[in-house]
Amino acid sequence: MKKNLPYWITTALFAFALTGSGLMTVTQQPPMVAAYTHLGYPLYFMTILGVSKLVGVAILLAPGLPRLKEWAYAGFAINMSAAVVSHLASGDPVGQATAPVVLLSLALSSWWLRPENRKLAGPAL
Repeated sequence: MKKNLPYWITTALFAFALTGSGLMTVTQQPPMVAAYTHLGYPLYFMTILGVSKLVGVAILLAPGLPRLKEWAYAGFAINMSAAVVSHLASGDPVGQATAPVVLLSLALSSWWLRPENRKLAGPAL
């Protein structure tokens, strides 16, 4: 269990943050609407990203599903990277990109620390 503790800490922090973000996005809470509008995204995009975040978190926390977990991690990496670029491209100060950088770091840490039973099997040689 000690070996898996860093994995579960990073995964839990990431899952908690993305669940909150996903719920706020899906329900189009005013702060999220303001953020998406500021970044120039149409409001229907909130539903797409919010549902994707919630499904991705469920996949990361579910037992098994190693291939889907890889896709979820990839999707989160793309989402967080795009958030950083979106903030910087819209003229936001660098500090506005801090949250997605931290979340990307948590996602990458979770991916790196995942136990063997949550990884895809390597190619048979």
